[in-house]
Amino acid sequence: MTLVLVGATATGKTDVAFELARDHLEAEIVAADSRLVYRHMDIATAKPGREMLAAVPHHMIDLVDPDTQYTCKEFQTEARRVIHDILSRGLTPIVVGGSGLYVRALTDGVFDGPPAHDEVRERLEKEARAWGPGRLWEDLEEVDPEKAADIDPGNTVRIIRALEVFEITGEKMSDLEKDAVPLDVPFVKIGLRRGTEDLHRRIDRRVDRMMEEGLLAETRALIDTGYADCRAVLNTLGYRELIHHLNGETTLGDAVDLIKLHTRRFAKRQGTWFRKEEDIHWIDISPNARTSAVAQMVKQEYVRSMDALPGADD
Repeated sequence: MTLVLVGATATGKTDVAFELARDHLEAEIVAADSRLVYRHMDIATAKPGREMLAAVPHHMIDLVDPDTQYTCKEFQTEARRVIHDILSRGLTPIVVGGSGLYVRALTDGVFDGPPAHDEVRERLEKEARAWGPGRLWEDLEEVDPEKAADIDPGNTVRIIRALEVFEITGEKMSDLEKDAVPLDVPFVKIGLRRGTEDLHRRIDRRVDRMMEEGLLAETRALIDTGYADCRAVLNTLGYRELIHHLNGETTLGDAVDLIKLHTRRFAKRQGTWFRKEEDIHWIDISPNARTSAVAQMVKQEYVRSMDALPGADD
C-alpha cells in the first residue's frame, strides 16, 4: 500500500518521511511538490539535502530546468509509473507533498484537457494584467462556480486555464475533471498539522536558516543564468522577494520579513485546501514532539490502515 503524507509547509513532512523510509519501512520517497521538479531551485524549495538523497531513494525531484513548463498531468503520469515500480520491487512508496493539486492529481486523477489555445490564453493573460486575477476569478465563478471555489482568487495561472478550457470546449472544467481516473493501487492519506503559533515559529526559523544556507546567492545564480523571469522562479516564495531586493526595490531585511509573511499565508492556504479533503487521517503534533515520535505515530496509523484493507486477514 502507498502512504501519502501531506500537510502545510514547515510541518516536518520531509524529516518524518525520511525517518519512516530509513528506520521503519522498506520504502522510497516520491515528492509531490510543484517546485521540487525544477533543477537549480534548492534552498527556497526546501529540497532534501545530499545526505538524505544519498541515504534514501527520492523520486520526482530535479526533472526539468526552470524555463521548462511542467504540467500536473505530466507529474501524475510519471509519479504513478514510479509508484508502480516501487511496489513491484516489494517496497513501500511514501508520497510526500504540500502541493494539494499534485497530491489530488496523483490519487484522484486529472483529466486530459485540450491543449493550450494561444489566442485565448494571450487574451486572458492580457485581461489579468489589466484587471487583476480577482476580476477573472469572478468571471470563472459565473461560468463554473464549483471550479472557482477550488482555486485561490490570486492564482492567475489556474484561473486562466479554467476559463480557457470553458471557452475551448464549452464545458465546465469541474465537470470534465469528474471523469479523471483515480490511482489504481491502495493508498492512505495521513496529514501532519501543528498549532498556528508553533507553525509560524518553525516558518520563521526555516527562512532564517535558508538565508544562512545561501538563499541570496542562489537567487543571484538564477538571475545570472537567465532564469529570473521564468514563471517557476517568480512564483516561488523566497526567490521573488529576493529578486525585488536585488533589483533595489526593497532592503534585505524587508525582503526576508516578506518571505516569512508570505510563507505563513501560503501555509494557511495549504491548510484550507487539505481540510477540504475528507480522506485524510490527521495527526496533531505538539511543539516539542521529536521527529522519531511523529514517525512512529504515522507508522501506527499506516499499519492500522493496512490491516483494515479487504482481505488483510487472509
